[in-house]
Amino acid sequence: MKNKPFLEVSDLKAIAAAAEAEAIRNQWAVTIAIVDDGGHLLWLQRLDGAAAVSAHIAPAKAHTAALGRRESKVYEDVVNGGRTSFLSAPAIEGLLEGGVPILKDGLCLGAVGVSGVKSSEDAQIAKAGIAALGR
Repeated sequence: MKNKPFLEVSDLKAIAAAAEAEAIRNQWAVTIAIVDDGGHLLWLQRLDGAAAVSAHIAPAKAHTAALGRRESKVYEDVVNGGRTSFLSAPAIEGLLEGGVPILKDGLCLGAVGVSGVKSSEDAQIAKAGIAALGR
């Protein structure tokens, strides 16, 4: 049997604080979601002024990134490239940039999803949060 790392509450707090700092530094009102490797929600933080719908979109982006073990932008690019049939893929809803997996030693520990500003800015916030782990 193999052992695998997992996200602890201290990791969630570090990711969320760094992501929040990046959003505030840029004056972006967003929702930050963190999920485990199965896409289950561990953390949801809606900053002041963030649209209500962002509380649905951020977890969906994170879920997609965790299950696919790649950035949700990959799926957005697939659809934009003309493969619209991918929209029917089961259990994948967050097909927009802004979901970023948390990887360690080739394993996916979970993902961060952000929603509320341009998708590239959402991804910037997610990556800033993950960088707080030093991985």
